[in-house]
Amino acid sequence: MNGWQVLRLLRVLSHLMVGLWTCAVVFPFADDTGRQWRIKHWSIKLLAICRVRVALSNPQGSVAPLRALIVANHVSWLDIFVINSIQTCQFVGKSDIRDWPLIGWLCEKGGTIFIARGKQRDVRRIFQGLVTSIQAGDRVAFFPEGTTAAQGSVLPFHANLFEAALDAKVPVQPYALRYLDEQGNLHPAADFIGDMTFAQSMLAILKAPPMKAELIQLAPLETTGSHRRELAAATRTLIAEALGQTESVAAEV
Repeated sequence: MNGWQVLRLLRVLSHLMVGLWTCAVVFPFADDTGRQWRIKHWSIKLLAICRVRVALSNPQGSVAPLRALIVANHVSWLDIFVINSIQTCQFVGKSDIRDWPLIGWLCEKGGTIFIARGKQRDVRRIFQGLVTSIQAGDRVAFFPEGTTAAQGSVLPFHANLFEAALDAKVPVQPYALRYLDEQGNLHPAADFIGDMTFAQSMLAILKAPPMKAELIQLAPLETTGSHRRELAAATRTLIAEALGQTESVAAEV
């Protein structure tokens, strides 16, 4: 690493310490509005240190519903902070994230709900809580692929949590997410796949040229009369098409 990259790493570590202090000392005494404001602005600053610029696009000019289940494809650990930099959400994430150094604890204190992969009991345990949160007006978001995928591909969507939108009687709001370089090509440093650790991903991003995180707001999907698998498949199709992927993949149960 050169001097500038080392400086950015030190700034990231310092920013993480600020986040830990805020969660431990400030959050217990802050109301929901105060916590959401701090999460949003902490996310904005983290992305700025990593030289990630967020661009929200809305090609269809659709209006996001006030109450909805938010769904996006999953590329990187950056995804949570990209979405939070626009509007803070209560995320559903895989339980592995809780074990990540510093970031895992921050995600937990920021309201992330962790679910164990492949455990139906965990799905049932958190399901009613998600419905209640959505009906109360909280913005709930999840990544139905269940894991990160290399840019240029969208994995099958797991359908279980789409049931929350059906029970809460709210639409699904899809977002397509990609990371681009200065030439508009997919940025290779964004990929967080295979055996790559969080630390390795962070170093790759800090060493790489700046990137643009493009968050594409798609038309909301009404859920009345739908089945969760149909809803998952339709949502995946919209996101895949927005990212230039046209293959058809069935939703997983």
